[in-house]
Amino acid sequence: MSTHDTLAELLSEHGRSYADEAGITLRDNPSPLYQLLVLAVLCSTRIKADIATDAARELFRTRLRTARTMAATDWQTIVDALGRAHYRRYDESTATALLEGAELILRRWRGDLRRLRDEADGSPERMRELLQEVPRIGPVGSGIFCREAQGLWPELRPFFDDRALEAASELGLPSTAKGLARLVPPDELPRLASALVRSGLKH
Repeated sequence: MSTHDTLAELLSEHGRSYADEAGITLRDNPSPLYQLLVLAVLCSTRIKADIATDAARELFRTRLRTARTMAATDWQTIVDALGRAHYRRYDESTATALLEGAELILRRWRGDLRRLRDEADGSPERMRELLQEVPRIGPVGSGIFCREAQGLWPELRPFFDDRALEAASELGLPSTAKGLARLVPPDELPRLASALVRSGLKH
């Protein structure tokens, strides 16, 4: 199969970003950026990605879409929303992490992750370090955020984590971030990265 055909099949079968699945319409605004961070927190535990995205949608349906509304919500409301999405093993600790994270984001960046971006001053490495100051966000969670946000923030491009690169190699696609970036337009990079991760999870 040619590279073109492999890419077309990959995107057709798996080419939905996790942000889109969680109901996040990504824009360079505080609310959707915060929602993406919430998704990254939820995906940072040992839990299936579809349960994490369901939990994100449930939180957003509960109107917890900004750091301010999250910080003003009582802990039990968050636990209940996570439970409705069957995010049960980690519901209590995750509710605590979300509350503490919202308070940090309000205190440090006034609820706007674009200020985190400004603090990183164009450095993807510094951005990941700052993201990891948020409770529950480690290398995996910061990678999820950057993978999805690269469509908005050019300094993150191209971003493919090890899991995506491994899947690309197995499919016979370029196994470097720069090589993969040549296959699609910049705004399609989050879809390609997510498709590779989803493909890797199937094997």
